[in-house]
Amino acid sequence: MSSELSLKSMLLAAVVLLASWCRPCHAEPLEITPFHTFNQSPLVQIYGLPAAESAVVQPAGKGWTLLAVDVANSYLKRETAREELFLDGEGERITLALRYGVASRMELGMDLPLVAYNGGVFDGFIEDWHEFFGLPQGQRPGAPKGGLGFAYARDGRQRLEMDEAGLRVGDLRFTGGWQLYNDGGDNPVALALRGSLKVPTGSSSRLTGSGGTDMALWLTGSSDYALPGKWGHATIFAAGGGLATSDGQVLKEQRRNLVGFGTLGFGWSPADSFALKAQLSGHSAFYRDSEFSELSSGAMQAVFGGTVAFSPRTTLDIALSEDVTVGASPDVALHLGMGHRF
Repeated sequence: MSSELSLKSMLLAAVVLLASWCRPCHAEPLEITPFHTFNQSPLVQIYGLPAAESAVVQPAGKGWTLLAVDVANSYLKRETAREELFLDGEGERITLALRYGVASRMELGMDLPLVAYNGGVFDGFIEDWHEFFGLPQGQRPGAPKGGLGFAYARDGRQRLEMDEAGLRVGDLRFTGGWQLYNDGGDNPVALALRGSLKVPTGSSSRLTGSGGTDMALWLTGSSDYALPGKWGHATIFAAGGGLATSDGQVLKEQRRNLVGFGTLGFGWSPADSFALKAQLSGHSAFYRDSEFSELSSGAMQAVFGGTVAFSPRTTLDIALSEDVTVGASPDVALHLGMGHRF
């Protein structure tokens, strides 16, 4: 476990150090885009569920790269006469993403993820967070701290079991985007069609991949508004689409092969150097034939935080997410995303 904690500490330290070297700039209006994150549940992040992404694709000959770190902590223990579900652990997903404009109105890209699991260090913080804001604690009080184990049994048969810490390559994703509309104004209205293809380069037995191939197609749009006086500008953004998956190797007898997903959010940039953002992201169920709503029902997350611009080309997203539908997504997740345009 120490190696994974050291890796996490180095990544967070690198982001903080980079932020300390850079000074927020006041050069041009900050583009407000959705947080580049999605449900980090160990039973969901293995599939090709995409982030909403920007409604503006990269111009021809221009690109954007992102180093994102998602840290998610889960604890859930459910049992009936037929089923048992146990999720206890912390996951880190490190994603290196690249988007490049290959032609007018057309963008191609890829996401390379690294996925790690360990007992984690945020159990106590999450209990304090929930207590401070009066949020449901679920089954956390009294549960052992720092545990790692994901298991599911049905009708006396163990169908999932993973309790090994480690860092491994996840499932590689190829992405594409087509600009359907962009009015090109100072406060643009834009609409893009996006798609992704996820291939099984990860390990289904270690929950770093699903063992199958997934395809997603979605629309993402945004509308920006100038605010009066010195109040800056605000953006409303939304996305919606569908995901088609193969059965893969994780609970494949209970898989739903078609999943719908969507995001709705807004952001406010009172200055050119930062913006405040919030979004709701949800999806339908990935599994069926279970009495547990955590498997057979959809999920909804509230994500809130902001963006800091260190230069006209370099930004840092910082966000926390909270599960709106308890148990279907991690209790609390941290998202850091350092983006750079070139």
